[in-house]
Amino acid sequence: MSQNGIFTVDIKSIIDNAKINNTHRLTVFWCAFIIVFDGFDLAVLGVVLPRLMADWGITAAQAGLLGSYTLVGMMLGALFLGPLSDKIGRKKTISLCIIIFSVFTFLCGFSVNAGQFGWCRFIAGIGLGGVMPSVTALTSEYSPKNKRSLMVGLMFSGYSIGGMLAALSGIYLIPLAGWQSIFYIAIFPLVFLPWMLSHLPESAAFLVKTRQHDRLRCLLKKIAPGYTHQPGTEFINPSSAGMKPGKATLKSLFAQGRGLSTLMFWLVFFMSLFVIYGMTSWLPKLMLQAGYPLGSSLSFLFALHLGTIAGALSSCWLMDKMSGRRILIGYFLLGAATLFLLGIQTPIHILYALLIIAGASTIGTQIAMSSYVARFYPGTMTSTGLGWGLGIGRIGAILGPFIGGLLIDMNLTLQQNFIAFALPSLLAAVCLFFVNPRLAAS
Repeated sequence: MSQNGIFTVDIKSIIDNAKINNTHRLTVFWCAFIIVFDGFDLAVLGVVLPRLMADWGITAAQAGLLGSYTLVGMMLGALFLGPLSDKIGRKKTISLCIIIFSVFTFLCGFSVNAGQFGWCRFIAGIGLGGVMPSVTALTSEYSPKNKRSLMVGLMFSGYSIGGMLAALSGIYLIPLAGWQSIFYIAIFPLVFLPWMLSHLPESAAFLVKTRQHDRLRCLLKKIAPGYTHQPGTEFINPSSAGMKPGKATLKSLFAQGRGLSTLMFWLVFFMSLFVIYGMTSWLPKLMLQAGYPLGSSLSFLFALHLGTIAGALSSCWLMDKMSGRRILIGYFLLGAATLFLLGIQTPIHILYALLIIAGASTIGTQIAMSSYVARFYPGTMTSTGLGWGLGIGRIGAILGPFIGGLLIDMNLTLQQNFIAFALPSLLAAVCLFFVNPRLAAS
């Protein structure tokens, strides 16, 4: 279209209407590859905690603190490195985060006491916290409008694969090479970093803000092969109108009536991550106390993450078809009911089924929640909105393993422990009722 004699191109419209091609597939693949190790980190502590408690003679509450150290780092990473990608670009931020979490997770395998282990986990957490908003925003930005939630869900399936990888590593590697060997797996993202950078695109919104038109033209030709550039073209991005480069701030998340919805997102992230990190950190230990052997307890963790794939893909697919807020509310309510039922003694096949549903409606719903928030904010502040939401949510993630450890030390019943995780899922559903879906940018 033409504005004041200048031919303008709406890049958002081009991306929204593009057909899926190899550029989209490679973007989803490499972002999913990164998320595999976020999911791996989520589950690995639950895998090694029983061994750490035995080797280092620490209590459940102390072991829970080890999990919280990582999450403090993740909160700081989400708050500071997440918004950084809106200022320096997604690719630079992703590279920095991968180097941090890959190196220090690898070093966890060389820890000889709880202090060293805690510091390595804390620094690794900074990288993990910063990378999730960046890869989520990148996948969402380059997904066609009618496939956006589904593609973000596919990307986040890596989260579940990482959790299953951690459980399988615990079952097979720990008896062979000790718990330390599990952490050596984390070096792989660093090894593959050059390939990632060669295939991942830079944020189109960032390229518009920084006026890198040559890079943007090449990128648009990859995303939409039918695009033809005309000399003198001025690129525009409607979602970034009125914003200067690097000016996505906390204040902007509360502008234009978004304040209440932003606060509700923070509360939902808090509740959701409290449940996820508390439950996954202590599920094997809870099942050990219930009388199941360690191998079976780790297979329960595998079932939980297996369900996550189904939950993420189904909820994201439904969000492309109908109201995302209603889908999220329904899944959170299902999660609360399932967690309550897990505390009741049931036959083993029903227990596995409940764990799969629990994974779908807790971790899977958190994935869909990230997709929804990525679509809610304009493109220039997507990472900032996700970074702050996940950063505040990390407070819940920090408290989850610690409070779970306190509950175990209190010798509560299995049902009481699971009720403690069911209630926050119920509260998350309530908070979503106060989100205004009419304010969503996409």
